[in-house]
Amino acid sequence: MQIVTDRAADLSQEQIKGLPIHYAPLFIVLEDKTYSSGIDIQPENFYELLEGTDAMPTTSLPSAGEFAELYREVAKKGSEILSIHISSGLSGTFEAARMGAEMVKEASITLIDSMSLSGAEGWLVEFAGKLHNAGWPKDKIVETLEGLREHIDLMFTLPSLRYLIHGGRISHLSGLLASALNIKPVIGVSKEDGRYEQRARVRSFNGAIKKLAELALERHPKGTPLRIQIAHGRNPDAAAQLKQHLEELFECHFLPTMAIAPVLGAHTGPGIVGMIYAPMSAFADLPAD
Repeated sequence: MQIVTDRAADLSQEQIKGLPIHYAPLFIVLEDKTYSSGIDIQPENFYELLEGTDAMPTTSLPSAGEFAELYREVAKKGSEILSIHISSGLSGTFEAARMGAEMVKEASITLIDSMSLSGAEGWLVEFAGKLHNAGWPKDKIVETLEGLREHIDLMFTLPSLRYLIHGGRISHLSGLLASALNIKPVIGVSKEDGRYEQRARVRSFNGAIKKLAELALERHPKGTPLRIQIAHGRNPDAAAQLKQHLEELFECHFLPTMAIAPVLGAHTGPGIVGMIYAPMSAFADLPAD
Protein backbone atom coordinates (compact mmCIF):
# COMPACT_ATOMS: atom_id res chain seq x y z
CA MET A 1 0.00 0.00 0.00
CA GLN A 2 1.16 3.51 -0.84
CA ILE A 3 0.20 6.64 1.12
CA VAL A 4 -0.53 10.03 -0.42
CA THR A 5 -0.87 13.24 1.60
CA ASP A 6 -0.36 16.97 1.08
CA ARG A 7 2.05 19.62 2.33
CA ALA A 8 -0.40 20.79 5.00
CA ALA A 9 0.65 17.68 6.94
CA ASP A 10 3.56 18.68 9.14
CA LEU A 11 5.94 15.72 9.39
CA SER A 12 9.61 15.56 10.24
CA GLN A 13 12.02 13.44 8.22
CA GLU A 14 12.37 11.21 11.28
CA GLN A 15 8.62 10.57 11.38
CA ILE A 16 8.40 9.47 7.75
CA LYS A 17 11.70 7.60 7.46
CA GLY A 18 11.09 4.24 5.82
CA LEU A 19 7.38 4.91 5.19
CA PRO A 20 5.75 4.77 1.70
CA ILE A 21 4.58 8.40 1.71
CA HIS A 22 4.07 10.64 -1.33
CA TYR A 23 3.12 14.34 -1.32
CA ALA A 24 0.64 16.29 -3.39
CA PRO A 25 1.86 19.88 -3.72
CA LEU A 26 0.31 22.91 -2.10
CA PHE A 27 1.35 26.34 -3.29
CA ILE A 28 2.14 29.66 -1.62
CA VAL A 29 1.98 32.93 -3.58
CA LEU A 30 3.94 35.85 -2.12
CA GLU A 31 4.97 39.03 -3.91
CA ASP A 32 3.88 37.55 -7.27
CA LYS A 33 6.11 34.51 -6.80
CA THR A 34 4.69 31.01 -6.49
CA TYR A 35 6.37 28.50 -4.21
CA SER A 36 5.66 24.82 -3.75
CA SER A 37 5.47 24.32 0.02
CA GLY A 38 8.17 21.98 1.28
CA ILE A 39 9.94 22.00 -2.10
CA ASP A 40 10.78 25.55 -3.19
CA ILE A 41 10.32 27.00 0.28
CA GLN A 42 10.80 25.65 3.80
CA PRO A 43 9.19 27.06 6.97
CA GLU A 44 12.34 28.91 8.06
CA ASN A 45 12.65 30.74 4.72
CA PHE A 46 8.93 31.43 4.55
CA TYR A 47 8.70 33.18 7.92
CA GLU A 48 11.83 35.20 7.11
CA LEU A 49 10.16 36.39 3.89
CA LEU A 50 6.98 37.33 5.74
CA GLU A 51 8.88 39.37 8.31
CA GLY A 52 10.63 41.26 5.51
CA THR A 53 7.58 42.32 3.50
CA ASP A 54 4.20 44.00 3.85
CA ALA A 55 2.76 41.74 1.14
CA MET A 56 0.22 39.13 2.18
CA PRO A 57 0.56 35.49 1.11
CA THR A 58 -2.15 33.38 -0.47
CA THR A 59 -2.39 29.63 -0.95
CA SER A 60 -3.56 27.44 -3.83
CA LEU A 61 -4.18 23.73 -4.15
CA PRO A 62 -3.56 21.08 -6.79
CA SER A 63 -6.24 20.38 -9.38
CA ALA A 64 -8.10 17.11 -9.75
CA GLY A 65 -6.00 16.44 -12.85
CA GLU A 66 -2.78 16.92 -10.91
CA PHE A 67 -4.04 14.50 -8.27
CA ALA A 68 -4.89 11.97 -10.97
CA GLU A 69 -1.39 12.30 -12.41
CA LEU A 70 0.12 11.77 -8.95
CA TYR A 71 -2.07 8.72 -8.27
CA ARG A 72 -1.09 7.15 -11.60
CA GLU A 73 2.59 7.65 -10.79
CA VAL A 74 2.19 6.26 -7.27
CA ALA A 75 0.15 3.29 -8.57
CA LYS A 76 3.25 2.09 -10.43
CA LYS A 77 4.62 1.18 -6.99
CA GLY A 78 1.38 -0.39 -5.76
CA SER A 79 -2.28 -0.16 -6.78
CA GLU A 80 -3.54 0.06 -3.18
CA ILE A 81 -3.45 3.76 -2.17
CA LEU A 82 -4.52 5.50 1.01
CA SER A 83 -4.86 9.28 0.57
CA ILE A 84 -5.01 11.43 3.74
CA HIS A 85 -5.64 15.17 3.48
CA ILE A 86 -6.16 18.51 5.16
CA SER A 87 -9.68 19.04 6.51
CA SER A 88 -12.33 19.54 3.85
CA GLY A 89 -13.63 22.32 6.10
CA LEU A 90 -10.42 24.31 5.59
CA SER A 91 -9.40 23.54 2.02
CA GLY A 92 -10.67 22.21 -1.29
CA THR A 93 -7.77 19.76 -1.40
CA PHE A 94 -9.83 16.77 -0.24
CA GLU A 95 -12.48 17.36 -2.91
CA ALA A 96 -9.79 17.73 -5.61
CA ALA A 97 -8.25 14.45 -4.41
CA ARG A 98 -11.66 12.73 -4.55
CA MET A 99 -12.26 13.92 -8.11
CA GLY A 100 -8.73 12.93 -9.11
CA ALA A 101 -9.18 9.45 -7.63
CA GLU A 102 -12.29 8.91 -9.75
CA MET A 103 -10.16 9.40 -12.88
CA VAL A 104 -7.71 6.62 -11.95
CA LYS A 105 -9.46 3.29 -12.50
CA GLU A 106 -6.24 1.28 -12.35
CA ALA A 107 -5.80 1.90 -8.60
CA SER A 108 -7.87 1.24 -5.47
CA ILE A 109 -7.82 4.63 -3.75
CA THR A 110 -9.31 5.23 -0.30
CA LEU A 111 -9.53 8.81 0.98
CA ILE A 112 -9.49 9.99 4.59
CA ASP A 113 -10.47 13.51 5.62
CA SER A 114 -8.14 14.30 8.53
CA MET A 115 -10.64 16.92 9.81
CA SER A 116 -7.55 18.92 10.78
CA LEU A 117 -4.15 19.98 9.44
CA SER A 118 -0.51 20.45 10.41
CA GLY A 119 0.77 17.90 12.91
CA ALA A 120 -2.70 16.46 13.57
CA GLU A 121 -2.95 15.47 9.91
CA GLY A 122 0.68 14.42 10.05
CA TRP A 123 0.11 11.99 12.92
CA LEU A 124 -2.55 10.16 10.89
CA VAL A 125 -0.15 9.89 7.96
CA GLU A 126 2.64 8.72 10.26
CA PHE A 127 0.55 5.95 11.80
CA ALA A 128 -0.86 4.91 8.43
CA GLY A 129 2.73 4.22 7.38
CA LYS A 130 3.65 2.47 10.61
CA LEU A 131 0.57 0.23 10.51
CA HIS A 132 1.27 -0.64 6.88
CA ASN A 133 4.85 -1.55 7.71
CA ALA A 134 3.53 -3.69 10.58
CA GLY A 135 1.50 -5.68 8.07
CA TRP A 136 -1.99 -4.35 8.80
CA PRO A 137 -4.54 -4.53 5.92
CA LYS A 138 -5.86 -1.26 4.50
CA ASP A 139 -9.40 -1.64 5.82
CA LYS A 140 -8.12 -2.11 9.38
CA ILE A 141 -5.75 0.84 8.98
CA VAL A 142 -8.63 3.07 7.83
CA GLU A 143 -10.82 2.00 10.76
CA THR A 144 -7.97 2.65 13.20
CA LEU A 145 -7.16 6.09 11.77
CA GLU A 146 -10.81 7.15 11.90
CA GLY A 147 -10.87 6.26 15.59
CA LEU A 148 -7.53 7.93 16.25
CA ARG A 149 -8.75 11.10 14.53
CA GLU A 150 -11.30 11.59 17.31
CA HIS A 151 -8.59 11.57 19.99
CA ILE A 152 -6.11 13.94 18.33
CA ASP A 153 -6.62 17.65 18.96
CA LEU A 154 -4.84 20.74 17.64
CA MET A 155 -4.86 24.26 19.11
CA PHE A 156 -2.81 27.38 18.45
CA THR A 157 -2.54 31.05 19.26
CA LEU A 158 -0.76 33.94 17.57
CA PRO A 159 0.59 37.39 18.43
CA SER A 160 -1.04 39.28 15.54
CA LEU A 161 -4.48 39.07 13.94
CA ARG A 162 -3.37 40.79 10.74
CA TYR A 163 -3.14 37.62 8.66
CA LEU A 164 -6.41 36.15 9.94
CA ILE A 165 -8.18 39.43 9.07
CA HIS A 166 -6.67 39.52 5.59
CA GLY A 167 -7.58 35.91 4.92
CA GLY A 168 -11.18 36.46 5.98
CA ARG A 169 -10.86 34.01 8.89
CA ILE A 170 -12.25 36.72 11.17
CA SER A 171 -14.16 39.88 10.22
CA HIS A 172 -12.24 43.09 9.65
CA LEU A 173 -14.17 44.99 12.33
CA SER A 174 -13.92 42.35 15.07
CA GLY A 175 -10.28 41.81 14.19
CA LEU A 176 -9.44 45.50 14.52
CA LEU A 177 -11.30 45.68 17.85
CA ALA A 178 -9.49 42.62 19.21
CA SER A 179 -6.15 44.05 18.07
CA ALA A 180 -6.88 47.39 19.77
CA LEU A 181 -7.69 45.58 23.03
CA ASN A 182 -4.63 43.31 22.67
CA ILE A 183 -6.91 40.26 22.67
CA LYS A 184 -5.37 37.03 21.43
CA PRO A 185 -7.57 34.14 20.30
CA VAL A 186 -6.95 30.48 21.02
CA ILE A 187 -8.05 28.58 17.93
CA GLY A 188 -8.76 24.90 17.39
CA VAL A 189 -10.33 22.78 14.67
CA SER A 190 -13.91 21.63 15.19
CA LYS A 191 -14.58 17.89 15.37
CA GLU A 192 -18.01 18.61 13.90
CA ASP A 193 -17.18 20.28 10.60
CA GLY A 194 -13.37 20.48 10.45
CA ARG A 195 -13.36 24.28 10.48
CA TYR A 196 -11.47 26.70 12.71
CA GLU A 197 -13.22 27.53 15.95
CA GLN A 198 -12.35 30.07 18.63
CA ARG A 199 -11.92 28.35 21.98
CA ALA A 200 -10.83 31.29 24.12
CA ARG A 201 -9.96 35.01 24.06
CA VAL A 202 -7.09 36.19 26.25
CA ARG A 203 -5.77 39.69 26.93
CA SER A 204 -2.10 38.92 26.22
CA PHE A 205 -0.03 36.59 24.07
CA ASN A 206 1.72 35.08 27.10
CA GLY A 207 -1.69 34.51 28.67
CA ALA A 208 -2.91 32.82 25.50
CA ILE A 209 0.10 30.47 25.54
CA LYS A 210 -0.76 29.45 29.10
CA LYS A 211 -4.42 29.07 28.10
CA LEU A 212 -3.45 26.51 25.45
CA ALA A 213 -2.21 24.17 28.16
CA GLU A 214 -5.17 24.89 30.44
CA LEU A 215 -7.71 24.14 27.72
CA ALA A 216 -6.30 20.64 27.38
CA LEU A 217 -7.62 20.06 30.91
CA GLU A 218 -11.12 20.28 29.47
CA ARG A 219 -10.41 17.07 27.55
CA HIS A 220 -8.05 15.29 29.95
CA PRO A 221 -7.66 15.30 33.77
CA LYS A 222 -4.51 16.72 35.31
CA GLY A 223 -1.67 14.20 35.22
CA THR A 224 -2.96 12.33 32.15
CA PRO A 225 -0.15 10.86 30.02
CA LEU A 226 -0.27 12.74 26.71
CA ARG A 227 1.57 12.40 23.42
CA ILE A 228 2.36 16.03 22.55
CA GLN A 229 4.05 17.85 19.71
CA ILE A 230 4.63 21.59 20.00
CA ALA A 231 4.79 23.56 16.77
CA HIS A 232 5.63 27.18 16.02
CA GLY A 233 6.32 29.68 13.27
CA ARG A 234 9.72 31.18 14.09
CA ASN A 235 8.93 31.58 17.79
CA PRO A 236 11.04 29.17 19.89
CA ASP A 237 10.57 31.23 23.07
CA ALA A 238 6.79 30.78 22.91
CA ALA A 239 7.29 27.07 22.25
CA ALA A 240 9.48 26.80 25.35
CA GLN A 241 6.85 28.62 27.44
CA LEU A 242 4.14 26.27 26.25
CA LYS A 243 6.26 23.23 27.04
CA GLN A 244 6.79 24.46 30.59
CA HIS A 245 3.06 25.03 31.15
CA LEU A 246 2.24 21.57 29.83
CA GLU A 247 4.81 19.90 32.05
CA GLU A 248 3.11 21.45 35.07
CA LEU A 249 -0.22 19.85 34.15
CA PHE A 250 0.36 16.53 32.41
CA GLU A 251 2.66 13.55 32.10
CA CYS A 252 4.14 14.67 28.81
CA HIS A 253 5.58 12.43 26.11
CA PHE A 254 6.97 15.05 23.76
CA LEU A 255 7.80 14.55 20.10
CA PRO A 256 10.46 16.89 18.67
CA THR A 257 9.22 20.48 18.34
CA MET A 258 8.49 21.31 14.71
CA ALA A 259 8.17 24.30 12.43
CA ILE A 260 4.64 24.95 11.18
CA ALA A 261 4.30 24.55 7.41
CA PRO A 262 3.71 27.65 5.25
CA VAL A 263 0.21 26.41 4.33
CA LEU A 264 -1.00 27.21 7.87
CA GLY A 265 1.50 30.02 8.43
CA ALA A 266 0.15 31.90 5.40
CA HIS A 267 -3.12 32.34 7.28
CA THR A 268 -1.59 33.18 10.66
CA GLY A 269 1.74 34.88 10.03
CA PRO A 270 4.97 34.48 11.98
CA GLY A 271 4.94 33.99 15.74
CA ILE A 272 2.22 31.34 15.85
CA VAL A 273 2.61 28.62 18.50
CA GLY A 274 0.45 25.57 19.00
CA MET A 275 0.20 21.98 20.10
CA ILE A 276 -1.00 18.64 18.81
CA TYR A 277 -1.89 16.19 21.55
CA ALA A 278 -3.76 13.00 22.37
CA PRO A 279 -3.87 10.60 25.32
CA MET A 280 -1.19 7.92 25.30
CA SER A 281 -3.98 5.38 25.82
CA ALA A 282 -5.15 6.04 22.23
CA PHE A 283 -1.88 4.55 20.95
CA ALA A 284 -1.73 1.56 23.31
CA ASP A 285 -2.42 -1.05 20.61
CA LEU A 286 -0.40 0.66 17.87
CA PRO A 287 3.25 0.26 16.87
CA ALA A 288 5.57 2.12 19.25
CA ASP A 289 7.27 5.38 18.26
